[in-house]
Amino acid sequence: MAAAEIPRGEKITGETVPKYVAIVEIDKNMVPKTALKDREEVIGGTAVYGIEEGTVLTAGMLREEEEITEGMMEAVIAGFRAEDLYQVVGGVLRAGDRIHIYCVDPDRAENGERNEKILWENVWVQQVFDQTGAAINGNDNTTPAQRINIYLDKTDVDGFYSALAQGSLRVVKICE
Repeated sequence: MAAAEIPRGEKITGETVPKYVAIVEIDKNMVPKTALKDREEVIGGTAVYGIEEGTVLTAGMLREEEEITEGMMEAVIAGFRAEDLYQVVGGVLRAGDRIHIYCVDPDRAENGERNEKILWENVWVQQVFDQTGAAINGNDNTTPAQRINIYLDKTDVDGFYSALAQGSLRVVKICE
């Protein structure tokens, strides 16, 4: 059971499991089929959404890092800073969000073409920070995120930072 509120995007580690997970006895008729019955099952999981204190934890509430990085040859975490909040959905991004990343090419717009194209889809946000670099908790809905860490395949990093250097990346949040 959740011993405390678990913020969306929070990764449960060996150190944080005592804070977030309590082993309790409840009526067996109240236990869902997918309930997690051991603290070890929770370690390494990332909360898919905010989980209230007192909630019986189930497998569907957490994602393993392997699920997030599935299909990547070599997963890495890349970071970027938004010059303006409009580039990152007004700063509403939080750990655990999924995003699409677009490239905006002003030269294409001058030729009458669409000036944006999608470069990466379904990218997972690993962690977010405010303008000073302080980590933003998943329960904080007011602090704008301006520095964002994302999971990428190592083969995409060069292209990501090249497009970022041109100041041309924009983020779209997937609504779930």
